[in-house]
This record gives sequence, C-alpha cells and structure tokens, in this order.
Amino acid sequence: MPLSRTDMRTYKTLISAAELARAQAEAVAGTLLVLDCSFELSDVQAGRRAYDAGHIPGACYVHLEDTLSAPKTGRNGRHPLPAAEDFVGAMTALGARRDTQVVAYDNAGGMYAARLWWMLRWVGHDAVAVLDGGLAAWQAAGLPLTADASPMSTAGDLPLLPSLVGTVDYETLCVNLDSAERLVIDARAPDRFRGENETMDPVGGHIPGACNRLFRDNLDATGTFKPAVRLREEFRALMGARQPAELVSQCGSGVTACHNLLALEIAGLQGASLYPGSWSEWCAQPGARIATGAAV
Repeated sequence: MPLSRTDMRTYKTLISAAELARAQAEAVAGTLLVLDCSFELSDVQAGRRAYDAGHIPGACYVHLEDTLSAPKTGRNGRHPLPAAEDFVGAMTALGARRDTQVVAYDNAGGMYAARLWWMLRWVGHDAVAVLDGGLAAWQAAGLPLTADASPMSTAGDLPLLPSLVGTVDYETLCVNLDSAERLVIDARAPDRFRGENETMDPVGGHIPGACNRLFRDNLDATGTFKPAVRLREEFRALMGARQPAELVSQCGSGVTACHNLLALEIAGLQGASLYPGSWSEWCAQPGARIATGAAV
C-alpha cells in the first residue's frame, strides 16, 4: 500500500540509494520529488546531456546556471543566488509542495546537489536530502537508469517560509577582516586557496584569515560522506573553540561551500552561514584585500 507523506520518514541531510528506491516504490504521487543536478563547470550543457543519456527513473533535471543561479553582473560572482521568490516558483513548477520530500543527486560527489539542498533550506523547506554517493551509488546498488523523459508533474504549492540558514555578505566579511568574529572556511582545492593554478577567476588567492577545507575531504574512498563522528572530529580540528554559528562557508562561487555546510549538518554542527558570492564576488570588488599562500 503506498505511503502518504505523513507516513514517510523525513530525510533532512542524506538518503541512501536503497532508501530512495524504497521511497519511490512506496510514496504516493506528489510526496517525493527527485532532482538531478549533474553539471560540469567546464561544459555547462554536459549535465543535461548526461541526464538525457541516463537518469534515475522519475527524476527531473535542474540546471545550476538556469535554476540555481541568477544572472551575473560582473560583481556578484559566478553563481549568484536568484531571488527567493523565483527559486520557489521554479520548484513549484517542478511539482514541489509544502509536504514534498525532495531528493537531490548529481554525478559529482554531491557538489551540485548540495547547492539545491541548501537553497531549499534557504527558502524554509527542510524535507530535502542529498543522495549519498550520487548517481554512482545508485548504479553500484544495481538500480536502473532510464533515458525516458520524466512525466510532467502538477504544479505544487511550495510556500516561501522563513529561512532555515544564514548568509553573510561582502561588507560583513570586510568588517570581519579586523574583528575576526567569524572563521571563514574555504572549500576550494588547496592550490587555488594558495593563489596557484587559478583557472576559474581572474585573481588568485583567498580571503585573509580564511582556512581551507576542500569539500571532497567530506567523502570517503567510496564517494559517500564520511561518518558523522569523523566529520565532527575533522571540523572541530579546524574550528578550535569556535561555535558553528561563528563559521562562514565559502568557495569559488557559493556552490561547493554548500557541500561543507551539508557535512557540518551531518556532523551535528548546525548554524554556519554561507557567503553566497564567495571568492568570485570577493575578488571582483575594487580594493578587496587578498591573501596568498597557505593559511597562517
């Protein structure tokens, strides 16, 4: 007998491939929405092509630059947040309702799915999870893919609710350069953090005072998230005596920073904020202070 939304478990961080397959088999229409966020920064249409070639049955495709970002101005970063109302409208068009369990996945270790996870929490929807291990885990479990188009859903009624997450802006972080009230954690690769091998942004380096935590360090050798206790130990080593609410997550453009925020949530270290513009916005501001080399 299909389960109603009230009968289903709510997933708020991760869901396994087996759990998702079971939820798909048991959920009634409209109570589960699966979204494919596959993407490649070097080829912005590659994710859509990958989806068309094979995706989880019933999943809809969500494009990072079309749905999860606003237009660029040259000063607001490479993937600025859209207006909250516009994002809610896009999710509603895909069938999201106030009682829908959303599951996001991608083909890149969760780096894009985590952006969708964070954005739904940003507009007040907490029934959202990332498929642990993504498309690779689904296939490793022997579960099917399809190239068939997913049926169009009836428009939902997802409301815009008070945000469940925090953000900080450029001006706040400028003040923080001297006050050091918050610790900025940069999710980019160590060489880009040091200002080396920068290929995405016109200026290399990092926000002064930031520390570095490559988002892929949240995953184990199988491509799934490390256990909560391990993540907690690793982030605590970075945080020192600071509380989670004193943390700011950033990256190149506010995408992989969400992966670190998801890892913090899994670890039970809730309350960190996102700097949505991240390095691509920071380095575009006239007179922005820039550091290079390893963190002090």
